[in-house]
Amino acid sequence: MARALKRSILAILSLATALTGCAPGPVIDSLPSSMAPPAGAPARPAAAYEYPAVHDMPPLRPAPIMSEEQQLKLEKELTLVRARQEAAEGTPKNTAQPPKMKPAATDDAQAGGAKTNP
Repeated sequence: MARALKRSILAILSLATALTGCAPGPVIDSLPSSMAPPAGAPARPAAAYEYPAVHDMPPLRPAPIMSEEQQLKLEKELTLVRARQEAAEGTPKNTAQPPKMKPAATDDAQAGGAKTNP
């Protein structure tokens, strides 16, 4: 009976110690000067940090979404602007596709499989 009482008191004290470690702000302020933060440590902010509102939805867009025709028109305009800028800079267009590499030919008939002893 006494052993169970000691264990329960020890468990309560360890739980209390663990919970005070989760919120060290007030505990740190009440520490003696020998255990206080060093003199060069930055001061704690006056207001607590605010977390971003994760579940808030952004407001609806004031303008409607572009149609496919408008997107195609915009893409063509951007392509023309790019071509004009490249022509002004004198950089050649890279329209040529790189040559495709052919797999190297192997003389061994069993290149991909296990070799068998004759």
